Formats: sequence, structure tokens, C-alpha cells
Amino acid sequence: MASIVGFIAGFILMAVGVPLFFALLRLFGFYTVVQERMCKVYVLFGSVVCTLDEPGLHFLWPKLGWKALIVNLVGRCHVVDLRLDQQYLRSQAVNSEEGAPMGIGIWYEMYVSDPKRFLFENADPRGSLAANVSNAAVRCLSNMKLSAMLETRHEMSRTVRAEVSPQSHEWGYKLGSVYVRKVHFRDAAMIRQIEEKVVNRLRQVTSAIRQDGANQVSIITSTAERQSAVEFARAAALRPQIVGAALRKIGEDPEVLEATFELLETQRLLESGAQLTLIPEGQRGELLSQLLAARAASRT
Repeated sequence: MASIVGFIAGFILMAVGVPLFFALLRLFGFYTVVQERMCKVYVLFGSVVCTLDEPGLHFLWPKLGWKALIVNLVGRCHVVDLRLDQQYLRSQAVNSEEGAPMGIGIWYEMYVSDPKRFLFENADPRGSLAANVSNAAVRCLSNMKLSAMLETRHEMSRTVRAEVSPQSHEWGYKLGSVYVRKVHFRDAAMIRQIEEKVVNRLRQVTSAIRQDGANQVSIITSTAERQSAVEFARAAALRPQIVGAALRKIGEDPEVLEATFELLETQRLLESGAQLTLIPEGQRGELLSQLLAARAASRT
């Protein structure tokens, strides 16, 4: 039982004592740990005594000497984040050369390049950098032609970056990529006018395309009608020649000619719808007298 109690007591002492021991070592500046992409700046009596920007375990006594014992008690340790950061400025107000009120959205990257300047040169370096980017955008991009403002965003991005980079480095910041992501109109009435103009232009283009199509169809139709009329006229001119040649060939044989004319005559009679009375040969006189008598009787 005593061994179990001793084990539990030893475990509790180790669980409490080991972290407390290492905390005391860090408090008296024996060592410190710097994380990846982080920096520690030690300030003692108003001056920077050490800057650690390499990740890993660092022993402060060889670097600071006796100052390591009191730097965490009397001085101060600033932890600076060196990782890449991003920010987006929405709808920065600029005016085009034509006087159109425009809004420009700017996205940019930045990271801390000099921790000392970042801490002591400017009280709010992030806000100052944002204000500097905004002012540079307004100063460099105002009075541009509207067409250039809508089409040359890469050139505009490079212009803003070249304007901001030198001053941002004075504050310990280094500006990375700068990109104009959005260019838009800020006046709602102007947006409606542009929409109306675009709609009207689309209607005009649609009407012009429709009219051009109708004209093309009319040209094709008239050309086809003219060509067909020419071909029909040519066929009508050749018809008498063809018929005459056929009749001439038929006329070379009298029997065929007579049979042809009889056939044509019969066809004409059938097409006319007239009533025909066929009288056998040898009975023409008798039948003719009977017909005349019947017609006279019907009249009386």
C-alpha cells in the first residue's frame, strides 16, 4: 500500500514539478523555443538586446550573458509573426478621365521583413500599409481612361506595387503580390444607363442581323426565280422545235401520220365532253331520217 501511495505521489510531483522546472528555466532565460515562421525580439531597458528568427531551441545565456536572468522579469519579449498575410481593400473610390465614378478592389500580400522596424517604427504598420495602398491606388489610378481602367488591370497592379513597396519596407513590411481584382461603377444610375445602352445596342445588332438575313434570302430567292424563268423560257423556245421535228419524222410515213391525227382528234373529242352518236356504215340514211323525225316530234 505504501508503494502505491509513493508511486502516486511521485507521479504527481513529476507531473507538476517537471513543467514547473522548465517554466523556471524559461523564466530565468536559460532557453527559449522559436516556432516556424515566428520571431522573438527581447527588449531590456528600452533597447533591443536579442532577436531570434531561426526556428528551434535557443540558449539565451551564451547570447545575453547576465541579461538573460532578468530579461523576462524586467524586460519584455515580443513575438512577431513572419508568415505571409493577405488583405483585400474593397471599392476604393477613383474617377476616370471621363468623370465616371469607379470603384477598385485591391488584393495584396505582405509579410514582416524587419521585426525591429515592424515593432518600433510605426504604431500600426498594418493599418498604415492599408492606407498607403489605398492612397497609392487613388493617386496612381485616377484620371485614367475608362477603357484602360477596364482592360489593363495587370499594369495597374504593377503601378500600385511600385508606388507602395519602398515606404512599406521602412515600416518593416515587405509587399508581395498586388492585384486589382475588381473594377466596377459606383453610381447606380450610371449602371442602369449603361445597361439600357447595352440592351439597345443588342437590339440594333439583332435587327441588323435579321434584316441582313432577310436581304440575303430575298437575293437568293430572286436569283433562283430569275434562273428558273430563264430555264423555262429556254424550254418553251425549244418545245416547237422538238414538236416540229417529231411531226416531221411522223410525216415521213403516211399511215403513221393518219393514225396520229385520228388519235389526236379522238383525244380532243373526249376532252371536250361533247355527245357522240356512232352510226354503223350502211345504215346512215335510215338512222338519219329516224333521228330527224324524232327531233321534229319532240319539238311539236
